[in-house]
Amino acid sequence: MARYPRMTKENQNLNQLRVKNIGIDTYRENILFMRYDCEVCLSEGFTALTRIVVTNGKKSIIATLNVVTSEIISHGEAGLSIEAMKRLGVKTGDSIRVSHLNPIESFKKVRAKMYGNELNEASLAEIVNDIAGGRYSNIELAAFITSCVNKNLSLNEITGLTKAMINTGEKLNWSSSLVFDKHCVGGLPGNRTTPIVVSIVAACGLMIPKTSSRAITSPAGTADTMETMAPVALTIDQMRKVVEAEGGCVVWGGTVQLSPVDDILISVEKALNVDSEGQMIASVLSKKAAAGSTHVIIDIPVGETAKVRSRQSAEYLQHQMESVGKAIGLIVKTIITDGSQPVGKGIGPALEAHDILDVLKNNTVASHTLRERSLELAGALLELSGQWSEGKGLAQAVEVLESGKAYQKFMRICEAQGGFRLPPRAKFQYDVLADHKGMIASIDNRTLARVAKLAGAPKSPASGLEFYAPLGKHVDKGDVLYTIHAESEGELLYARNYAESVNHIISII
Repeated sequence: MARYPRMTKENQNLNQLRVKNIGIDTYRENILFMRYDCEVCLSEGFTALTRIVVTNGKKSIIATLNVVTSEIISHGEAGLSIEAMKRLGVKTGDSIRVSHLNPIESFKKVRAKMYGNELNEASLAEIVNDIAGGRYSNIELAAFITSCVNKNLSLNEITGLTKAMINTGEKLNWSSSLVFDKHCVGGLPGNRTTPIVVSIVAACGLMIPKTSSRAITSPAGTADTMETMAPVALTIDQMRKVVEAEGGCVVWGGTVQLSPVDDILISVEKALNVDSEGQMIASVLSKKAAAGSTHVIIDIPVGETAKVRSRQSAEYLQHQMESVGKAIGLIVKTIITDGSQPVGKGIGPALEAHDILDVLKNNTVASHTLRERSLELAGALLELSGQWSEGKGLAQAVEVLESGKAYQKFMRICEAQGGFRLPPRAKFQYDVLADHKGMIASIDNRTLARVAKLAGAPKSPASGLEFYAPLGKHVDKGDVLYTIHAESEGELLYARNYAESVNHIISII
């Protein structure tokens, strides 16, 4: 079925407008701006939020109409958002045609899902293909996402969604028949084990081409943290050169276009501040499969204020992850870990990077929990390879870290990705103190992460907080529980006021 109206000799000169770059950033959304009294707008019956096909030569995009009542654009002109101009490949003065969008047939399936119907593999492929083709607006994407939350996707649906997401992007092939990866489901501040695990595993001679995401609802993603030390926006060819030279990398998955629909969904999930469990599984495993991985370790932290809050939920996720992995040809092993408190001291891109460097350098001030979590995951990956027997992988990981081989490998990976740089430090700090003597009894991870975000993380890389109050620690009145870091006085004050207005972020008994 044709997606766009067919242009003929008779109508190809109709509905033409000149492009004007009005410099409006709408992130991933294609927006078309037309005057309220535009002849084309009036004759076609276009109204605000109408979805419109915009064509330049042989290239077309779908955009959402915004109607303009000011003089920002003149008669015969149409404004385009920055993203729309980039995707359409036009500049000011170029000619475009506009026309009605035929109904999106796959959205009928989304409506069916909203009413509780199960989607088959073909329906999910149709939906994902339309999302990849830019045919869904953010409103329609939000409808699809919310129809899938709260365990609303069956195992078959998750598998179908994963396969569809794999098929919409690039797929990498490597010289090695064994390709390793690791992932954490998230929800735990400071859990930045990936660069350490990659360094250890690559130093042991295994291939681990790691593609990572940026923050969705957290103060930092692995790509955000790594970017404070080395470039992460590599092309596929650049990524391949790094991996061929060093055996591993830590790059941003959005640039290499592996499972690109995932990045579209993530951008809307971020705005909604929701995480769909089924879509999260499809997101993780589609990117692993597209990246050419064969063996994957999944870290599932469990805690009252982590993303996964109970052992029962973790075991359910464990079963789903391993089952979907098997269905798409991946060997997946999940490890359920402690999610009751932050891993590492830093929460925020640069602060987490400093933690990583301290562990890799074997510094005495290094976070014990970050070190131990990283060694556990690296050891499990080594054993998953079959080259180290059970119990030997951890010992090998410890030897590689303590000998300095992991740090040397990390520095070589950074240089191969474009050069190492020291993570920045924020100009402003504020210490949050214990108001009485006692023992640290509980930590609200979500609220602690919110303080770091209000301080500016991850947008301001040096912002966030340093955490000094692990569970079980005895503190005196006036001891520092955590230090807020910010790149401006305003953000520092904002985060400080919020932290002081919330009770029991850290409970002392």
